[in-house]
Amino acid sequence: MTQAKQMLEKYLEAETAVLEGRSVTFGGRTLTMADLNQIREGRKEWERRVAAEAAAAQGDRTGYALATFV
Repeated sequence: MTQAKQMLEKYLEAETAVLEGRSVTFGGRTLTMADLNQIREGRKEWERRVAAEAAAAQGDRTGYALATFV
């Protein structure tokens, strides 16, 4: 499992825990319902990274390319 997938799993677990009314300690911080938006933003970032890794593994070109003009 890649680091991006591991981090996505942690964010999903944290989001579930907070939605169930529990607080969760993540990265040395205790997060509660007030931090749900922050957890969701982190989850979205790791979802993007997992998708980019999957696309790269399939040979899809994502992002941008730089051209050198002489």
